[in-house]
Amino acid sequence: IAEAIKPFKEMNPLAEILILSSKEFIRDTNKAVQAGANNYLTYPINPAQVHRAIEYANASLAKNLELDYLRDKFWKAEWLEIIDSRDAGMRDVYKKIRAVASTRATVLLNGETGTGKGLLARMIHMHSNRCDDPFISVHCGAIPDTLLESELFGHEKGSFTGAVRKKLGKFEMARGGTIFLDELGTITPPAQIKLLQVLQDGTFSRVGGEETLQTDARVITATNADLAEMSERGEFRKDLYYRLNVFPIEIPPLRERVEDIPQIVEVFLKKLKQRHEKNIHSVDPQVLQAFKNYPWPGNIRELENLIERACILETTKILTPESFPAGLFESGDAHAVLPIQGHLSLAEARRHAVEDFERQYLKTLFTRTKGKVNLAAEDAGISSRQLNKLMAKHGIQKESFKD
Repeated sequence: IAEAIKPFKEMNPLAEILILSSKEFIRDTNKAVQAGANNYLTYPINPAQVHRAIEYANASLAKNLELDYLRDKFWKAEWLEIIDSRDAGMRDVYKKIRAVASTRATVLLNGETGTGKGLLARMIHMHSNRCDDPFISVHCGAIPDTLLESELFGHEKGSFTGAVRKKLGKFEMARGGTIFLDELGTITPPAQIKLLQVLQDGTFSRVGGEETLQTDARVITATNADLAEMSERGEFRKDLYYRLNVFPIEIPPLRERVEDIPQIVEVFLKKLKQRHEKNIHSVDPQVLQAFKNYPWPGNIRELENLIERACILETTKILTPESFPAGLFESGDAHAVLPIQGHLSLAEARRHAVEDFERQYLKTLFTRTKGKVNLAAEDAGISSRQLNKLMAKHGIQKESFKD
């Protein structure tokens, strides 16, 4: 059976293959699943099981078709894990990035602190025709007001106390590429005027200089402030706001996309395993549930910091509750955030919750049993056949958990 599957997968890698087999050939059926079959049923066939298997195959196919389209037509391989989102708001963000990346339009990223605005700015740059040119990032809020103009536009020797030599600004360095201005709402009025001039005609002058310089750098900005409201109060130039707001993208906070947390955690774990040289495979289901109930005031940045701290403290192959702050597991009203999104039907929300639990349970199970299927099935109180089906469903490979 396994050999028969290969031509189908080579012809259409997205094909969903369901094996119908008698119990006498269960070993061959398991090999077929390992070779690429998506699921299997044994005789006598139960119509309800067939219906559920077809529903799952259709849902899986729809997701794979969407990812395959994005993979082939636009997204670079190293970004595929990042764009794999269940949240409608984030999928809309990625669609907008896909639409604007190849243009020269100015992009304004709006979102709370820690939502990943810098990562998305780099994503836009890396998927543009400027990807081989510089990407210059400037955190405007971290630069003293007196030095901001010099940092952005450069200065001439002797233009102010301490200017012992000529300095190139970030806009000069970013020629041909992209300049990313983070926390833009903090820049001074003089810097706002110069930035407006750059956006209007691509020209600027160094501090203390008279020469007019040109730049064709693409400008991406980000803020956690309401620039429209600031401009109404006179705290931010209206004409500059209109220039910046050509293509705004709203980034949802983490508490509004909790269904993405398991995927985000997996991405962080892969990165941190290499950084800290620890063989940590997964997160305890109790921790994941706490993640979904926590309001995340620091958003994705806070999540990454918590996971890195836990990786340093953890002595097992699973991130356990003991490696996280106790406050994460408090169940007071301040932490009561429903993990179910309003745009999901009850059936869809239930399916997501079950899938998340099954995936984490399997990882915990195989970590404990070191990838031994028979022992894992015994501990779980199910048959090896049922366990193999779950492994195939969630893409779990037993080899990943062996010492």
